[in-house]
Amino acid sequence: MKTIFVNESAQQRAWYIIDAAGKPLGRVASKAASVLRGKNKPSFAVNQNMGDYVVIINADKVIVTGNKASDKLYHKFTGFVGNLKTHSFEKLIERHPEEPLQLAIAGMLPHGRLGRAIMDNCKIYAGENHPHKAQNPKALEV
Repeated sequence: MKTIFVNESAQQRAWYIIDAAGKPLGRVASKAASVLRGKNKPSFAVNQNMGDYVVIINADKVIVTGNKASDKLYHKFTGFVGNLKTHSFEKLIERHPEEPLQLAIAGMLPHGRLGRAIMDNCKIYAGENHPHKAQNPKALEV
C-alpha cells in the first residue's frame, strides 16, 4: 500500500464563516483553529498548511464566562525596561475587538513559521460586514 501525499499548491481550499456573537471565546477559537489547521480533511499533514479559510464576524460580541471579563489578563512586553503592558479582557475588547480572538486562535496553532502562515488564512472582523462575500463562505456552527 502506498501513502499519497497532496501538494500544498494542489489542495482545494474552502471558505467558512463563523458568527461569534454570544458564543464563548474558547469554543469559537478551537473550532476555527481546527478548520484552519485542516484537521477536518483526510489529507491532513502536520507539517503542511492544508487548512481552509475562516472568516469570523462579530468578534466584539464574543463572551467569556464567570469573572473572566475582569480577571483575564493579557500581557504585552515591549522589550524595554518597565514597559510590561497589561490589559484585562474587557479593556482589550473595547480597544481592539479582534485581538482576544486572534490571540486565542494563535495559541492553538503551531508556534513558528507554519503557525504564522496558517494564521494568514484567518480573517477576523469586529462587526457584521466583511469583504469576503465574493468567496461565498459556508456557515460553520460552533
